[in-house]
Amino acid sequence: MVQSLWQSSKASEFTNGLDQLVYRSNLIGADRRVCNIFGGNTSTKTTVKDFRGRDIEVMYVKGSGSDLGSMKAANFTGLRMEDIRPLFERDAMSDEEMVAYLGNCMIDAKHPRASIETLLHAFLPFKHVDHTHPDAIISLCCADNGRHLAEEIFGNRFVWVPYVRPGFTLSKMIAEGVLANPNAELVLMEKHGLVTWGETSEECYAQTIKIINEAEAFIEARVNEAKLFGGVKHEALPAEVRRQIVSQVMPTIRGAVSDAKKMILSFDDQDDVLAFVGGADAPQLSQVGAACPDHLVHTKVVPLFIDWTPNAEDIDGLKSKLIEGVAAYKEQYKAYFEENKNEGDVMFEAAPRVILIPGLGMINTGKSWALSQVSGALYHRAISVMRGATALGSFVSLSANESYNVEYWPLELYKLSLAPAEAEFSRKVAFITGGAGGIGSETARRLVSEGAHVVLADLNLEGAQKVAQEINDKYGENRAYAVKMDVTDEQAVQAAYAEVALVYGGVDIIVNNAGLATSSPFDETSLKEWNLNINVLGTGYFLVAREAFKLMKQQGIGGNMVFIGSKNSIFAGKSVTAYSSAKALEAHLARCIAAEGGEFGIRVNTILPDAILQGSAIWNGAWRNERAAAYGIEPDQLEEHYRKRTTLLVNIYPRDIAEGIAFFASSKSDKTTGCMLTIDGGVPAAFTR
Repeated sequence: MVQSLWQSSKASEFTNGLDQLVYRSNLIGADRRVCNIFGGNTSTKTTVKDFRGRDIEVMYVKGSGSDLGSMKAANFTGLRMEDIRPLFERDAMSDEEMVAYLGNCMIDAKHPRASIETLLHAFLPFKHVDHTHPDAIISLCCADNGRHLAEEIFGNRFVWVPYVRPGFTLSKMIAEGVLANPNAELVLMEKHGLVTWGETSEECYAQTIKIINEAEAFIEARVNEAKLFGGVKHEALPAEVRRQIVSQVMPTIRGAVSDAKKMILSFDDQDDVLAFVGGADAPQLSQVGAACPDHLVHTKVVPLFIDWTPNAEDIDGLKSKLIEGVAAYKEQYKAYFEENKNEGDVMFEAAPRVILIPGLGMINTGKSWALSQVSGALYHRAISVMRGATALGSFVSLSANESYNVEYWPLELYKLSLAPAEAEFSRKVAFITGGAGGIGSETARRLVSEGAHVVLADLNLEGAQKVAQEINDKYGENRAYAVKMDVTDEQAVQAAYAEVALVYGGVDIIVNNAGLATSSPFDETSLKEWNLNINVLGTGYFLVAREAFKLMKQQGIGGNMVFIGSKNSIFAGKSVTAYSSAKALEAHLARCIAAEGGEFGIRVNTILPDAILQGSAIWNGAWRNERAAAYGIEPDQLEEHYRKRTTLLVNIYPRDIAEGIAFFASSKSDKTTGCMLTIDGGVPAAFTR
């Protein structure tokens, strides 16, 4: 059952109507069984002083594009009730006219555009109103016999409104229905949701929870777990087997769903998902339609259901079914668009946002990891609704045309337009070795600042996790991910890529940056020192690049690799034979890969830095003393020594290298591969020729 989260002591801290509304809204949004992410809306009618010092009645209502769970006072819109009330006398009003009119009712032009359902709140004669999409209520409203069952639950206390897209007509229908029924305590909106109200914010919230629990109790008394979703047809594979299989097929899926624009993927195998995808009725039930209009923009009308018998030995068969399934889904979506489109409509990506696989779970897609999670969160709600609706009767949904008119509704598209513009590295995943170090961490921050998701691979897992946490605190959950990896260990490298495929679906950018450095006169260079440099800087770069190459080929959407070489890749430095030889190997390895990668859209380029002391673990160790000794100076004189030997008389910092990496990884260098870019301040001995 849904629990009340109301705390009187906490609520008493909020003295004005708007702050109380924020508190109530956040409680509603805290439980997704009560309200969809980004869905629902709340309001309060209160008195404020206008710019002339007059007391006026104002309704605060959720602003468009906000989420009740996290919104603040600034996300609400204040409107003058004296301007809105006369609208109730009208017979009709178009969406465009309504939006323009409400814009003139705002008490502050800086407020966001008011919710699509503002008039629903304004026309009801109650101080506080909640409109939510609770699982239990949607189950009732999406059952073929829902209205009849509502009478059993609520008697004459409810108003039933047939499905009408939100706007003036629906708002007036609701108000007229409530005014005509003196016993009304709630409104049930067919295939849509719930409306409740109260004289205080607490009463309104309590009524919402009460009504939900009445419906939930009625449904749960009729649920037969053994027959849910038609009974079990496919048992879930063991958890570790699921992860292994999904990590192998995710790059295939990512390539299939990424057309003009790439998609980020996420995997979900929670219990409710596994129960649904394993149900005998799931293939048909999943194709009935969306459980709620709010779902459509993020989940599309239906998911892609893969007709696959769970078998850990049939990975290739699953990949084939996924490729065929995605292709067929795209064609079906294009036909749906063509059949229902209005003049001027531009089709979204045709690929599925939700992919269901028996025995494995659900894979979600989005232009970011966060938005793939939104698709997943909403489909969890859809599963819950189908569970309830089928326990009551048959699950019904909107018609194709009704669905289209919500999915491509200008007022719904407006909410999407509020999202930040996509940047250079949006939808891309960058895998950075040595991610905890100076160059690696600075590169991660640089790429994330322009939209990337980044993986920080390092032997120093704690350091990589610290950098990832700093990035996530600033840019949002899971924009950065840390993984422990030894670049010289083939299995560790393969495992790291499998983990990344599971987390994001694949990779687009590889920054081969892990490093070390040693210094010895040639005749004092031991085999151990030689092997150490070759293993880390040669073999390590080879393994990281080879596994990335395989993954990028599987995706089939190209990719970028940037190797961090050194001035020593082309300059024969004194007392650095092992290091310089390995760095030369790196540079030529990059060119070899570039020669083979072109036909697959895989570009490989190399940065040649010099003497980056800042934030470097290498320069904080023996290397600093060794290089100082080679030049006959003190360690603390190195920075000045390196600065003076450049023609530009500058020092080189991690951010300088990060800029070079960003250039090679970006669209600005789309036609450049096999190239070396020196970033060393100008060391004449290292000029390329």
